[in-house]
Amino acid sequence: MIGTEKSSKKICGLPLAAWICLGLILATLVIYWQVIHFNFVNYDDDVYVTRNPYVQAGLTLQSIKWAFTTSHAEFWHPITWLSHMLDVQLFGLHPGGHHFSSLLLHTANALLLFLIFANMTGNVGCSAVMAALFALHPLHVESVAWVAERKDVLSTFFWLLTMGAYVVFVRHPKWTAYLAALVFFILGMMAKPMLVTLPFVLLLMDFWPLERLQWNAAESDMKRGGARPTLNLIVEKLPFFAISGVFALVTLITQPIKAYGGAFAQPLDERILNALISYATYLFKTLWPQQLAVFYPFPEKVSAFQAMGALILLLVITWGVLKVSRRHSYLLVGWLWYLGTLLPVSGVLQVGAHAMADRYTYIPLIGVFIMLVWGIAKLLTGWRYRRIVLGTAVAALMGMFMMISWIQIGYWRDGTRLFENALAVTTNNYLAANNLGNIYFRKGRLDEAIDHYRLAIRFEPRYAIAHSNLGAALVRKGRLQDAVAQFNTALRIDPTLTYARKNLGNVLAAISGKDPGDSK
Repeated sequence: MIGTEKSSKKICGLPLAAWICLGLILATLVIYWQVIHFNFVNYDDDVYVTRNPYVQAGLTLQSIKWAFTTSHAEFWHPITWLSHMLDVQLFGLHPGGHHFSSLLLHTANALLLFLIFANMTGNVGCSAVMAALFALHPLHVESVAWVAERKDVLSTFFWLLTMGAYVVFVRHPKWTAYLAALVFFILGMMAKPMLVTLPFVLLLMDFWPLERLQWNAAESDMKRGGARPTLNLIVEKLPFFAISGVFALVTLITQPIKAYGGAFAQPLDERILNALISYATYLFKTLWPQQLAVFYPFPEKVSAFQAMGALILLLVITWGVLKVSRRHSYLLVGWLWYLGTLLPVSGVLQVGAHAMADRYTYIPLIGVFIMLVWGIAKLLTGWRYRRIVLGTAVAALMGMFMMISWIQIGYWRDGTRLFENALAVTTNNYLAANNLGNIYFRKGRLDEAIDHYRLAIRFEPRYAIAHSNLGAALVRKGRLQDAVAQFNTALRIDPTLTYARKNLGNVLAAISGKDPGDSK
């Protein structure tokens, strides 16, 4: 690991920072370049691109108007829609182009993260390692390799631009820099409302590494322009908090009831227990990223024992961080970054039927990386063999993450690999079984489709979509009476499934026009 050398130090005529940026670009492209050969997957990519007529039209006046007025896909995020429309304008429906755009944004995010923290902390080495962890960690694969998750990489791009503009404002207080930060923040919120926690992070940055807020700042220090009163810093962020409040309200209004779980809605106590387990699970997967899947089903019964263990772990870490926070401010900032930015997607407020999601770690893990990188560097300060040990450890760690990420990225090549992996590493994954059934259905392999639809129903009898899909497959097999039963079950679970109602009407009409015995 490089120490605190100046980023302007030159190696072979190039500044050190430039070499680090080139290294980040190369390492990211090495593992992710394969995505330009991948297809779209049959999970939300249809909603965002392949079956969305407005997106497929490209950047037209009608499409742009739709982007700013729709809550399609359960969010109001017009900037995300515009990015998909731009991809269609540039690449048509060739999936490689859409993947390439997400890869560019992810690479840009890693570079921005490095440059911003190198500028704030003066520690080029730690900033480089943190950016490399961000770029290469397997938990971030989902956000990059999944076209439908463009909103992750895009919103984070504006998150980091907001941070960068804010640092400029702190160093050179001018209204133009502050205004730029507000504009970037609004654009980020229009890409994904998860940025609602960014004002909170700006306050954390005031504490460390900007040191505008200190534990016991003397009044004389404040007058000299050093630490500032907490109230002043909060007032300074009020426009950001106001924007967060507006977008949070818009999100709550625009998300349909179905987004909050529908038939899979969980009671509040179960959601709280699951959130605690998720917080701890993300930490374990950060250190040992195994058994990653595109969808983690909510357990039939959340383990109170596991939740208690997770709570104890979180409390112990919090206690330890608070105990040393006066001497190691970065630990407190990193831990609060992780806890705070993960809260909106922790599942306490349920959105969807999943228990957790890898993509939710895209921003929160920055806090964990701050703790690990600066913490280990500080721990080994003054040790004789520090550079050798740290350099070897970092190289080994990055190599391991690159290998795991390469494998994990490969699952996104097509829907079959993606959902077969999800079935293999999770329990009762009804969504993966159903989506595999859809793939076989489109290929005309009806028996395999029916088997997977039945498997999905066995895993989750309340899964109305699987009942409806099974009914459609049974129609293809000529088993109309059995199909009617499945359509009726689907509509009993979810009366809003219009295609199930339409298919049921068509089947009943077909049955009434022939001898009942012929429907077998």
